[in-house]
Amino acid sequence: MQNKTFYNEILTDHNLHPEHKHELENANFEMDGVNPSCGDEIRLKLRVDDGIITDGAYVGNGCAISQASADIMLDLIIGKTKEEAMRLSDIFLRMIKGNVTDEELEELEEASVLQDISHMPARVKCAVLGWHTMEEMFKEDKES
Repeated sequence: MQNKTFYNEILTDHNLHPEHKHELENANFEMDGVNPSCGDEIRLKLRVDDGIITDGAYVGNGCAISQASADIMLDLIIGKTKEEAMRLSDIFLRMIKGNVTDEELEELEEASVLQDISHMPARVKCAVLGWHTMEEMFKEDKES
């Protein structure tokens, strides 16, 4: 991890001033994500136009890690294609498992501060909630 202070500053900032925690009226993708082990819950909403994620938001409640991770994820995926967002999610989930290259880690930008969550097994489900919700949303879309 870059350093504990930087990690705490980023998580605190995303919790106190979440840019993406609000309703999104024109969403054309929505899905609920729940972490039953600790009660974290989000409703992820995305606006996708011509395969590009043009806007995103979430509402919900949970611990600092789950809420900050969802906000950080939205910072990273807005403006990307669904395929790029899925690739970033794959990198993020492999990072949590400790299986990522330095180049891939750089692609995650701020999300890389969550790298050491893997050493806190009880918090892993918190960190991945938003990412898993987005993956499920896009997988369901392909199946329809």
